[in-house]
Amino acid sequence: MRPSGRNLSEMRAVSIETGVTKHAEGSCLIKVGDTHVLCTASLEERVPPFIKGSGQGWVTAEYGMLPRSTSTRMRREAQAGKQGGRTVEIQRLIGRALRAGVDRNALGERQITVDCDVIQADGGTRCAAITGGWVALRLAVNKLMKAGDIISDPLMSEVAAVSCGIYAGQPVLDLDYPEDSEAGVDGNFILRGDGRLIEVQMSAEGSTFTRDQMNTLMGLAEQGVDELVAIQRAAVA
Repeated sequence: MRPSGRNLSEMRAVSIETGVTKHAEGSCLIKVGDTHVLCTASLEERVPPFIKGSGQGWVTAEYGMLPRSTSTRMRREAQAGKQGGRTVEIQRLIGRALRAGVDRNALGERQITVDCDVIQADGGTRCAAITGGWVALRLAVNKLMKAGDIISDPLMSEVAAVSCGIYAGQPVLDLDYPEDSEAGVDGNFILRGDGRLIEVQMSAEGSTFTRDQMNTLMGLAEQGVDELVAIQRAAVA
């Protein structure tokens, strides 16, 4: 039995509310169970120096956790004077995941920055950030297209992510914090809406896993992403 009482292949309740901020070109609040992430997409008519003059656009991301998003208050990274290694790793992951669904030539020489701020954490924050981040990105691109600034849609497919792992010897979909903290194996699976893989992060701690178990987790992840993509499509319809 999972701590939440869910079935092994059951996602937490997922909701995506769009247009939650006034100024951002695209925004949403994604809730995956008790994990809540605010995602905004901001458009800039410039690109980083390393692609300037190429005619290609750029999508990047920033990620952060609010001080009381967890059970005890954490110090703001700005107070420490630098970002932690975990934060840097996650925001790079979000950026490259979202870029995998973008035709950067069709985007043109402009940058969209997706900011993902964790309001409340209960496991799977990076997966929620990627899933919600795509919705914010979609809304920002819609504004560009409506204004006539771009001719063809640069978003080739949805991008969504979900965690899976081995908890109490059983493969489970969408780990919450009690499961994530005790799982012998856990992984993050990032896929496009067309089923193509973007990135898989899997590791064992105090345990090992077989090829068959990995395949089972991959199947669960595909099921979970299918559910998330349907929710994304409904949110931006």
